[in-house]
Amino acid sequence: MNNTHRSSSFMQRAVKQAFTGWGARFGAVWVGILVILAVFSPFIANTIPLVVSEQGHIHFPFLRYFTVEDSIVMGVFIIALSLYFLPIQRLFKSRIAYFVVLLTAVVILANLFVKPPQLVIYDDFRLKENNHTYDWVIKAPVPYSPLDYLRDSSQPPLQAPLADKENLHLMGTEKNGADVLSRMIHASRVALGIGFLATGIAMFIGTILGGLMGYFSGIVDILGMRLVEIFEAIPTLFLLLTFVAFFGRNIYLIMIIIGLTSWSGYTRYARAEFLKLRKQDYVQATIASGLPLRSILFRHMLPNGVAPLLVSASFGVASAILAEAVLSFLGLGPVEASSWGQMLDQSVKASTFNWWMAVFPGGAIFLTVFSYNLMGEALRDAIDPQMSKKAGVVG
Repeated sequence: MNNTHRSSSFMQRAVKQAFTGWGARFGAVWVGILVILAVFSPFIANTIPLVVSEQGHIHFPFLRYFTVEDSIVMGVFIIALSLYFLPIQRLFKSRIAYFVVLLTAVVILANLFVKPPQLVIYDDFRLKENNHTYDWVIKAPVPYSPLDYLRDSSQPPLQAPLADKENLHLMGTEKNGADVLSRMIHASRVALGIGFLATGIAMFIGTILGGLMGYFSGIVDILGMRLVEIFEAIPTLFLLLTFVAFFGRNIYLIMIIIGLTSWSGYTRYARAEFLKLRKQDYVQATIASGLPLRSILFRHMLPNGVAPLLVSASFGVASAILAEAVLSFLGLGPVEASSWGQMLDQSVKASTFNWWMAVFPGGAIFLTVFSYNLMGEALRDAIDPQMSKKAGVVG
């Protein structure tokens, strides 16, 4: 029997068992909602009309302001869907190769051809609508952009939810007058992006180093463990503060630093799994067959040891989101990009406590971190034989 196929079946059973509980299901539903909001945020919260009819001519104004980031996020979502629904392995031997090739193409094409205007004047669209320039208009469900500051000049900023009867703000406005609900929706992209990218970088580095340490053992293992101990001694938050002070508040730099400093945990898991698998009969058979090291490590051994790494990744995503929220709460997060931590900071900086700036962003951070922890614990229980036995005894 092909051991890789058997491992895949085990992972399918483990995932199915993990998500039989209500906790893991709740976490998956909440993360799914965040993914939808992050991918389709320009369609959900936008001051720029989606579709207008002007003198009988129908056009889509928001597409002209579609950014490179919007295009890449949409492209990643489409690639992920194709990985799940299409028979990719008929064209590509590896799903990873398929993803990397298409993602590279999307990034290159987006940077070459997507050229939105540098300045967006939101008042122009409101003025055209008020002057009845449009025959008809279809607006986003939340008709406010996250960077549409000081829209209502006659109204003070920091309004409580539903305080303005003319302009409906379901979650109120922040200190610059921008709609909080719109910023909450667009901030989900920052939260998920920093979680997935930082965890992806850490998992990639940790899996490769841990696999080499576990497979070769000996001096490679000793030197690798010393390197792991060095990186575990680095305080990530203080390193982030240092880089932000010198290089500015760049969200991508924050993602990379978190990823480059949090791979040690994945290394330990990968090392332990590869140490356990290296003496298995099927691994010895692949070595005797003369297969290249890359194939032995990542085609035959990794699928059988990936389960603990996935469990650790779910907790890693939660930790990365929390680290970015802490940094933004301290006023050192991204400047232009919407962030839950940044909005949470506004609740305590004003002369009075603005409860809506604390409840909504704080609740989103709590639910997101809590959801990933629920899914991580469910996966851990599903792949842990001891936990499975306990569950069987209780049942």
